[in-house]
Amino acid sequence: MKITRFLLIPALSCLVGLAAMNPVRETPEPVRVTGGLISGTITPDGGLRIYKGIPFAAPPVGEYRWKAPQPVKPWTGVRKCEQYGPSPMQGSPAPFSMWSAEFLIPKEPISEDCLYLNVWTGAKTAREKRPVLVWIYGGGFNSGGSAVPIYDGEATAKKGIVFVSINYRVGPFGFLAHPELTKESGKNASGNYGLMDQVAALRWVRQNIGTFGGDPENVTIAGQSAGSMSVNCLVASPLAAGLFTKAIAESGANFTRPQPGLQQAEEAGLKLMQSVGASSLADLRSSPASEILQKAQGMRGPIVDGVVLPASVSELFSSGRSNPVVLLTGWNENEGILMGPVKTAADFRRQAEQEYGSAAPQLLKAYPAGTDAEAAASQKNLSRDLIFGVQNYAWANVQAGLGRRAYVYRFTRNVPATGQYAAYGAFHTGEVAYAWDNLSFIDHSLRPLNRTDTELAGIMSAYWANFIKTGDPNGNGLPNWPPYSVKGKKIMDLGDRPAARKLPDATALDLLLSLTAPR
Repeated sequence: MKITRFLLIPALSCLVGLAAMNPVRETPEPVRVTGGLISGTITPDGGLRIYKGIPFAAPPVGEYRWKAPQPVKPWTGVRKCEQYGPSPMQGSPAPFSMWSAEFLIPKEPISEDCLYLNVWTGAKTAREKRPVLVWIYGGGFNSGGSAVPIYDGEATAKKGIVFVSINYRVGPFGFLAHPELTKESGKNASGNYGLMDQVAALRWVRQNIGTFGGDPENVTIAGQSAGSMSVNCLVASPLAAGLFTKAIAESGANFTRPQPGLQQAEEAGLKLMQSVGASSLADLRSSPASEILQKAQGMRGPIVDGVVLPASVSELFSSGRSNPVVLLTGWNENEGILMGPVKTAADFRRQAEQEYGSAAPQLLKAYPAGTDAEAAASQKNLSRDLIFGVQNYAWANVQAGLGRRAYVYRFTRNVPATGQYAAYGAFHTGEVAYAWDNLSFIDHSLRPLNRTDTELAGIMSAYWANFIKTGDPNGNGLPNWPPYSVKGKKIMDLGDRPAARKLPDATALDLLLSLTAPR
């Protein structure tokens, strides 16, 4: 034992000496981006560089409130980019419904000064040209931010991807239209500032991502809920042409829901001005953000403004004017969100007859209401399919019809949960932490995840990473995921035992498409 001890001491001394000569840096060397030099942090193992809170546009405050994103204001010296920038202006977050704290933004900071993005990269040099993922958050266009814990990019960056998450303006600050704003724009349009922010962030990525070892020619945009609807709008928008080649759209698109036009949105803007007591656009711009937020309840979301969206999303796709992409899309089994109390079977049948007329028998066959319990389940399924399922299903069909490759999934894993969260199953947003391999951010005291969840996260995150790299989710050791076709309707069931199968409720979705498609 003494001999071993004396042999170890010199060896340990050498290791300590080497560590002293070559310590893992706490901060990487500064890099230059649009605006100036920035510094970030390095993971403890030295494997990743992380930059948070990089400005990609000027703060949209004061005279820049309700303007297209303006160029970044240059800075001197090295700007520390080690913390997330403020989340966009919105109400203070608090857990509700199915969403616990890890699905929400931090309580602070929240500010109009919010146009920042974040980068995770494992590239050692700018020459590596790694595939790039740009993540766009959900939140109903009224809330959300890139600092949500389950949106962390570290696990994905470790898979050889440069992960970027971006902020964009939400609520009235992101989507207010007004005749005076339309006039001053020089483009006869107003209202889609949140989408303009996303385009500005993508242009920043195109110009700067090579500095982080990313390939500007291999960019995938991805989003969930309102983020997925944003992805859908970006694929449709001429302003985003050439900024990406692949799209991941989780639970959200804009094919059957009506999109307001500019005039309708301007009328809402006039009402807001009146409610705030402002007599001019200058007055409105100088009004406190908190007052605008309070008076503008329900004002949110993209509009057909004539510039960002020259026509409705469905029209832009049907007329062949969308940007060509490879698509991965899908929705969750239990994400139906009911607006109001559950109806009895009799009331649900009555509502179906009032809303769908002669098509009510077909609807009630697809969503039966023989008993109150059956009607309750059907209402949740109908809500799921109207708000989410039929939107992404329509996109998959359009994509396949254009001869472009699509991969479709259904997330069916009942996420383990306790207490108030136990009833939600495969809930809206439930798939995100699996897709980005971020189960470690889930509060396990509320959701006691197990080996099945770990295995599913491994499979899903591998699918997502493969798609980002090559446009095909398949890879060694993974269940085969066939491309979607209108005739075959094969999808990947992402549940306890992931496997390809035929879409089980295609008949119901086809019915909804026939009843809700724009005329």
